[in-house]
Amino acid sequence: MKRIKYMDHNSQKPRESGDYNLAICMLASGSKGNATYISDGDTSILIDAGLSGVELQRRLIYRDLVPEQLDAIIVTHEHSDHTQGVGVLSRRYKLPVYINQKTHQASPRLGSLHETKSFECGQTFHISNLSIHPFSISHDAEDPVGFTIGRNGTTIAIATDLGIATSLVKEHLKHCALLILEANHDPQMLETGPYPWPLKQRIKSRTGHLSNTSSKILLEELQHENLQHVILAHLSETNNTPRIAFDEVAKALTRCNARLYVADQDTSSPVIYLR
Repeated sequence: MKRIKYMDHNSQKPRESGDYNLAICMLASGSKGNATYISDGDTSILIDAGLSGVELQRRLIYRDLVPEQLDAIIVTHEHSDHTQGVGVLSRRYKLPVYINQKTHQASPRLGSLHETKSFECGQTFHISNLSIHPFSISHDAEDPVGFTIGRNGTTIAIATDLGIATSLVKEHLKHCALLILEANHDPQMLETGPYPWPLKQRIKSRTGHLSNTSSKILLEELQHENLQHVILAHLSETNNTPRIAFDEVAKALTRCNARLYVADQDTSSPVIYLR
């Protein structure tokens, strides 16, 4: 029986960090800004920081997460909806920024950073007990990456801002407990919507964004019995709705009990704890 839930859920916080392996909070997701908080209770990181520093701080505090306890920011690619707040948070909280060389070179607006740590796509690195593996994705950026983040055998996989899911991407998304998956647009809404034709073509291209249908097909292939949560991310405000994305992708969940959610642009999600 499928266990799916629309938009929001309640998740009670364990009393001690030892009660869970990983915790995740979607601080923002969409074309106006993206940021994801991940922690094992001892080490806390942000994957991207695409809102202002003030807004990200507000959303962390709203979920009882402490900005001063962040340990690092990790950047997927240079687009402003993923990097707007990186520089200010790095300077304000003295955070190292993990970023690959090509992305850093393409990000002059970051300004000065407290510390820069370079990573290579395909090479696992560690921040304390968190194991982080960057893998290449297909998007119109210099060197865009997705990530798997693991601890004690529990893995979160992040795949947004990609036009296609290559065999390499699929391999990295297998076996995760929680999957953050792009469902950017409804093909019909994009086709009949107000965007100019060149932009529509870019979105649909191999270096654009996954549609709801593409995400459904991908999830049909990736689902497994240990998959606990799927979060649909980076929805277009113009060419999609949470309900349309949810209803389309939910059709894929026929062989597992994963819960399905839709991340929001304007509010942070409750924290999900993975045990």
